Amino acid sequence: MQNDYDVIIIGTGAGGGTLLHQLAPSGKRILVIERGAFLPRERENWDPNAVFRDGRYQAKERWYDKFDAPFTPYTHYWVGGNTKVYGAALLRMREFDFGEVRHHGGLSPAWPISYDDFEPYYTKAEHLYSVHGRRGSDPYEPPASAPYRHEPIPHEPRIQELFDDLTALGHRPFPIPIGVRLNESRVPHAPYKLSNFDGFPDLTEVKADSHVVAVQPALGHPNVTIMTECLVVQLVTSATGREVVGVEVDQNGARETYRAGIVVVACGAINSAALLLRSVDGRHPDGLANSSGLVGRNYMCHNNGLFIAVFDRPNPSQFQKTFGMTDFYRAADDSPLPLGTIQLMGKLDLDSLKSLAVEALPNTPVEEISARSVDFFLTAEDLPSPENRVTLRPDGSIKLTYTATNVEAYERLRAKLASVLDEADLRRGGRGGTYLHTKLGISGVSHQNGTLRFGRDPQTSVLDVNCKAHDLDNLYVVDGSFFPSSSAVNPSLTIMANALRVCDHLLTRLR
Repeated sequence: MQNDYDVIIIGTGAGGGTLLHQLAPSGKRILVIERGAFLPRERENWDPNAVFRDGRYQAKERWYDKFDAPFTPYTHYWVGGNTKVYGAALLRMREFDFGEVRHHGGLSPAWPISYDDFEPYYTKAEHLYSVHGRRGSDPYEPPASAPYRHEPIPHEPRIQELFDDLTALGHRPFPIPIGVRLNESRVPHAPYKLSNFDGFPDLTEVKADSHVVAVQPALGHPNVTIMTECLVVQLVTSATGREVVGVEVDQNGARETYRAGIVVVACGAINSAALLLRSVDGRHPDGLANSSGLVGRNYMCHNNGLFIAVFDRPNPSQFQKTFGMTDFYRAADDSPLPLGTIQLMGKLDLDSLKSLAVEALPNTPVEEISARSVDFFLTAEDLPSPENRVTLRPDGSIKLTYTATNVEAYERLRAKLASVLDEADLRRGGRGGTYLHTKLGISGVSHQNGTLRFGRDPQTSVLDVNCKAHDLDNLYVVDGSFFPSSSAVNPSLTIMANALRVCDHLLTRLR
């Protein structure tokens, strides 16, 4: 029948897009449904005012916090999902992240499977997304079965200088593993210089996002169909309630239902939980897959923040996002407990920089501050709490109830970075830096995960170890929802690796 498929995938981001790419050669009839359109390639892609001030590519919707105050989430609905604007820092979780870990804010729980179960899929994901890096340079890098296929992106002179100073002081900065498709065409062409990156779409399609790397090639298979600008309204179950028999979509006000033997949800941790909560029926009065009562609970998003170091020396770097530090990932000289990860990031736009500098540097033109700044991104682990959760308001809109956890680790990490940067600047005769900082608030959902955790016990988890819902025979989830804990590295590579892992299971099931 026209609306019948073997597999329906809802969402095309790091999870859904990667799964689609791996599943497409199977010959199975696949329908992929995306609520967004293809992001236009236009000059505004690299216009900071269009991207940040006007939010040209950001989702135009309102969510609500725990006080029912509205906010605009930093999320993006396009083919490729949030990877269209991500920074493409693709780091593996560490071996010990898969076990129980004690933090300043409490315990982070163990995963139901180990790092060894993920390792081959991390390698496949790194190769698929053209990760540039160097094995052995990250002091807490876990074991890997293969090298990176591409050398690290070279540091520009000011960043190399800082890298060398930190190394001379006994620290261990390392090249950030970044997914970029540099000069991979078979046709010789001029080398590409990276510039606007974090938060920007890439009109050159050099950034290794899910759309370019995974979805675009998959659409070349005749068995793959894509529907864009389609919102999945709800999932419909059978009379027994044990399987999904319909995916109801709204396309420009028209409703239609599609069917498949297997349905995979990959809408992002927040929207996936919201979809299951919307899908109520007589067998599932509290939403699908929710016999445990855990759908939407244990939301995590990391303790993330922007740390802008302003020195006397200029920083003319066009692309500064080339090293990170995990020296304090497990502990520090004054902390027996983990702190987190430090990474360089793309240059902050002038409007945001001006708002950060208004107190610390009130009489300095923002252009001068930007010319002398080195911009960092801090990540400390966020711990799962059942009270941090996604729910639906009476009008169907999303409510995100969240109280930060493990904040002490984040503040200690911030202090450590200021201290080591002062040391590095003093080493070259400087006077230390002026440090501007802001911690991401409720709208900063880029690292969302945890709302549909996987596990072996249906009473304490939503998904099984293959990311199939315990309560349903044919419903899977492959975005960041499945995380039981968040670690302190960007979640994208783990989502991609897990999608490849789940795909192997699905291919066996589909035989």
